[in-house]
Parts: sequence; structure tokens; C-alpha cells
Amino acid sequence: MSEQTVNNAATSSLPPNPRIQSWKNFYRKIKKNKAAMVGGFLIVFFIIVALIGPYFTPYQPNVQNVMNKLAGPSAEHWFGTDHHGRDIFSRIIHGMSITLYVGFFSVFIGATLGTLIGIISGYYGKRVDAIIMRCMDVLLAFPGILLALAIVSVLGASLNNVIIAVGIFSLPVFARIVRGSTLAVRKLEYIDAIKALGASDARIIFKHILPNVTSPLIVQATLSIATSILTASALSFLGLGAQPPTPEWGAMLSDGRNYMYDAPHVALFPGLAIVIVVLAFNLFGDGLRDALDPKMKN
Repeated sequence: MSEQTVNNAATSSLPPNPRIQSWKNFYRKIKKNKAAMVGGFLIVFFIIVALIGPYFTPYQPNVQNVMNKLAGPSAEHWFGTDHHGRDIFSRIIHGMSITLYVGFFSVFIGATLGTLIGIISGYYGKRVDAIIMRCMDVLLAFPGILLALAIVSVLGASLNNVIIAVGIFSLPVFARIVRGSTLAVRKLEYIDAIKALGASDARIIFKHILPNVTSPLIVQATLSIATSILTASALSFLGLGAQPPTPEWGAMLSDGRNYMYDAPHVALFPGLAIVIVVLAFNLFGDGLRDALDPKMKN
């Protein structure tokens, strides 16, 4: 028997890599959900467009041509022009990077702070848990859009302040989810064994508890991106988010509401862009929830 044959036989007899096997199982589950696959492909497409799309737009987003204002969709202007004669298609492409930037970074802020707060609350419990959760209950008592509106009103109207506001508004949801998962994990026997061996709290939290709470965290983060995009667009629609002439979809929608009867395309296409992006994240988030739920059958 040749050496290569022996090596091949030895390789084939090795057990599969658990990480690779888990990724295969995850892909197999998510593949069964056609809606989630559509949402996932749309998200990848949007990210690619946000990264390279602005380099290939036919017009600059803020170049005005008042002689061609409120023109309908045509071969020259696919989505028509707005009240300043700016190309709507180019502005939507440039606005996609802004929309995704707000969605991802606001959720990153909320998820990071919420995870830290939730783990501390669930791990230490007692008075620490009571104080933290009552603070989270206060934030949850406010409707999300009103809380974000109040924060932006205090900080001032700008895109960065919208990110901070949306991040704070999403923080309690992540904190409660992580706290619940932490309470379940810390009662496991192997956590008690690790404590008995003298492991520090930081080691237990970041090496043993945090990896076990990532599944619900990922699902909630995906769904929260859709909510964050809607909230940021609503704030821009009210004039508290991105300021003119930034091609943000909510601000574009606000500009187009004054021309709903004469030129409905000015509001139609930014509105459709928001709907499609939010729908993509919701579809993919639902698929993730089914794929990462241990109770679901393979």
C-alpha cells in the first residue's frame, strides 16, 4: 500500500471538525428557508451596492439642474429627478451606504452595551440585577421612536446623534435577552466546576458565558438593524437626522411628500428602498432564528 493511500485513509478516518460541521448544519437549515435565503442575498447585494455603487452612478447626488426638476422616470433619469433637478437614482445609491451605516453602527452600540450590561446583571444577580433591570424598565417604558426623538432633541440634529439615539433605544432589548440567557447558563454544573477551580469572573463571563448567549444575540441584532433603519429614517423625515443635502432616504421621503400629486416618484422610490431593505433584514432575521433555535429539528 502506497504512502499516499495510507495518508488518505488516515485523513478519512479523522472525525469531522466540529466548527466546520456546525457551519454546514447552519447552512443546511437556513437553506431550507427560501425567504431567509432571499433576504440574505438581498443584504449581500445591498452591501456590495453601498460599497461600490457610488463610483458608478450616472450623476453626482447633489448636482442640481433646475431646468429639469420633477422630471419623471426616463432612460436618462431612471427614477426621475426631484424638486432641485437632482437624479433620484444616484441619490438612492449614495444613500444606501448612509442607511446601512446607521443601521449597523447603531445596533453595534446597542448590542455591545446591552450585552455587557445584561451579562453583569445576570451573572451577579441580587441587588446589581435589580438596579440594572429597573433602569432598563424605565427605558422600555418609553415608545422607541419617542425615546430616540427625545435623545436627538437634546443632543442636536445630526446623523451621528441619530446613531447614538437609536443605539440607546435598542440597548434595553439586548440587555434583557442576554440577561435571560446568562441566568440559564450560570446555573449549569460546569460553571460551578470552573468557579471551584479558581477561575476569575472575567474569564468565566467572556470565555464560557458569552459564547453561549451569542445565538439569540445574533438573531436580535439582525432584526434590530431593520428597526434601526426605520427609526433613523423617521427621524430624518422629521428633520432631526441627516441634514440637507445629504441623500438620506428618510430626508428624501420628507422632501417628496410635498409633491405627492404632481410628481409621486419623488417619494415613491426612496420609500420603496426603505421597505425593501427593512424587509430583507426581517426575512433573514426570521430565518436565523429558526436555524439557530436548538429546538428546531434538522
